[in-house]
Amino acid sequence: MREAPYPTVLKPYGRALVELARNRPDVVCLSGDLTRQCEVDLFQEAFPDRFIHAGMAEANMMSMAGALAREGLIPFVHTFGVFATRRPYDQVVNAIAYPNLPVRIIGFMPGLSTPGGPSHQAIEDVAIMRALPHMTVVDVADAVEIAQVVPAIVDHPGPVYLRLKRGEIPVVFEEEHRFSLTAAQHLVPGGDVVLVTSGMMLPATLRAANVLAAAGVAAGVVNVPVIKPLDRAGILRSVGSARAVVTVENHTVIGGLGSAVAEALAESGAGVPLRRVGIQDTFAEGSKSGPYLFEKYGLSTQHIVDTAWSLLGRPPAAPRAPENRAEQGEYAPV
Repeated sequence: MREAPYPTVLKPYGRALVELARNRPDVVCLSGDLTRQCEVDLFQEAFPDRFIHAGMAEANMMSMAGALAREGLIPFVHTFGVFATRRPYDQVVNAIAYPNLPVRIIGFMPGLSTPGGPSHQAIEDVAIMRALPHMTVVDVADAVEIAQVVPAIVDHPGPVYLRLKRGEIPVVFEEEHRFSLTAAQHLVPGGDVVLVTSGMMLPATLRAANVLAAAGVAAGVVNVPVIKPLDRAGILRSVGSARAVVTVENHTVIGGLGSAVAEALAESGAGVPLRRVGIQDTFAEGSKSGPYLFEKYGLSTQHIVDTAWSLLGRPPAAPRAPENRAEQGEYAPV
């Protein structure tokens, strides 16, 4: 893995989808009036005859995608996460999930990655999509995984929900990294506490592990790009004989990654203390600054360090995460 601050790239998803479509004439693209914002302006330019502008009518767009899938096509549907899940949920259930159709729903701007306030912050999308039978739920961490997840899901049976950060995407992994739809990734060994994370929280989690290691705490890191179906066996192996587990997610702590890991630990009989870092059962607010929201609502590196430190019963003064600055074209975790 690379070290922070990470280089960034633009539109890795849009480029990956175009590359896939060059060899897959059955791939079609739907946009809910957010074509440029969801990077599929690249698809529209390359394959205009396979591009459908569905407008700001997300429920109808999901029904259209289900109908296209019934005709043997593989629809990739694009909008912001709130408009891909919360708004058209009944159509996702009845037109896509219940008939178990190969529709790929791409939800951009997960959690607090947008300063747009509760109307645009998809803080519960993993929970509600994870509850659907047949639905695979994926939350990738960087541009390398984005490039690999697109061809990985095209022939995956049943529907898929993929949540993606938009804008400048960090490059955390080296090119030899391999994304898997079935296996969690044990990235950093550590037996005191294991930090289990997904999506855009990986950089902050890796940084927190470094801060803890410098203070004498062996902190492991597990990346979980596929939240459903969860790689329970892999996570249980990674936890092993650790003294504590902390989950870290850009999502409400109710029903998402933290809940999935808690279920796995409880059902296996693993008697290990668990704490969940995430949005604490509240709506956030609008802000001009995404990092401000991460600090205010407990998604920063320091919050991860503090949670692990307290769970291990260490002295009150947790180690402080140093300021991590990024230059133009770089990404540094909050």
